[in-house]
Amino acid sequence: MTEYWCEYAWLPGGVAESVGVEVSGGVIVAVEPGRPPRGRTLPGLTVPGMANAHSHAFHRALRGRTHGDRGTFWTWRELMYRLAERLDPDSYYRLARAVYAEMTLAGYTSVGEFHYLHHGPDGQRYDDPNAMSAALVAAAADAGIRICLLDTCYLAGGPDTPLEGVQLRFGDGDADGWASRAGAFRPEGDHVVVGAAAHSVRAVPAPELSTVAEWAGDRPLHVHLSEQRAENDDCLRVHGVTPTALLARHGVLGERTTAVHATHLTDDDMSTLGASRTRACFCPTTERDLGDGIGPASALAAAGVRLCLGSDSHAVVDAFEETRALELNERLAAEARGRFAVTELLAAATDHGAIGFDDVGRIERGGQADLVTVRLDSVRTAGAAPDGVPLAATGADVTDVLVAGRTVVRDGVHTRIERPATDLAAEIGKLL
Repeated sequence: MTEYWCEYAWLPGGVAESVGVEVSGGVIVAVEPGRPPRGRTLPGLTVPGMANAHSHAFHRALRGRTHGDRGTFWTWRELMYRLAERLDPDSYYRLARAVYAEMTLAGYTSVGEFHYLHHGPDGQRYDDPNAMSAALVAAAADAGIRICLLDTCYLAGGPDTPLEGVQLRFGDGDADGWASRAGAFRPEGDHVVVGAAAHSVRAVPAPELSTVAEWAGDRPLHVHLSEQRAENDDCLRVHGVTPTALLARHGVLGERTTAVHATHLTDDDMSTLGASRTRACFCPTTERDLGDGIGPASALAAAGVRLCLGSDSHAVVDAFEETRALELNERLAAEARGRFAVTELLAAATDHGAIGFDDVGRIERGGQADLVTVRLDSVRTAGAAPDGVPLAATGADVTDVLVAGRTVVRDGVHTRIERPATDLAAEIGKLL
């Protein structure tokens, strides 16, 4: 049994003061507000661990390198493809290990890795066809973060367009081939869940979508949805319906499904997503970096769609920045304040259920002991009311992180990876 005393803690009913939290076997066994200090003190505000529901770990190497000559989405994609050509299981492990360490330092305790870089050059399979998946799972274990490995089906370069060049590394021939390979991956460890993803309606031909959905079953199932207007235009031209309607037609939507981005939707699309209980994952820092647009977050929430958040391309890795951006983007689009309550923002930020960790994300008895403590005396948080801290703090204010009761960050220092910044610089320097 380990005891913690939180100066303030964000409980299911809101912020409470002087909260004792008892942990045994990685699980919270008691929560007692108003308790005198006892055990290890966590000064500041302690919140549930944040969930990064959408990640492409290797994209982190692109940060600060895609803005020459202003850049477009397509020039960004070309650089991303060049990077993808150079990774192998060993280099991907080293890069991802440092990226996941950066995530924990920023307040994330779980990550949904949308993984499509499966094979070697020219699409040749490694001796272990899931070597790249294994590298990511090992990297997460070493960095101390939970991972949902969303094995991604990626079969086409667009409507009636075969994979070519580096894209061959993504493909498995057809959905049955993808399902066979993905089904053979059975990693060990309580930190990992295996889920599924259909990359998009551009990359998975319509007849193959149902195979992905059927294989996923009760596992988490994610899909990029309507990130770019061109995706909608192509889908309407080829199929006569929107991407949302096409996914619904082939059984992809549902309570365990998360639509990533969901930026350019019709009213009917939003109704369909809400009726099916599909989640939507917004990635505000990447969506603004790529110029995707501002998605209809409050309209989706009103339609019954549950919201979660991700850092996607890792243009920024900061759980608090993604959280407040959900609200601030809405203010810009609506020209009005107060679109979401802070409690609603934190619920989106801590939705680990979107990536298969249903008992994570609440400081309550029986929940997993994923705790993130934020200092209240930095230049950013000084003077802020505790319940307003998610709108003021940054990842730099995180002092302590526990994942399943294990200390991963203490006093702002990662306990497992000695120099994450040095590791990031070294690995990125080798790749680009």
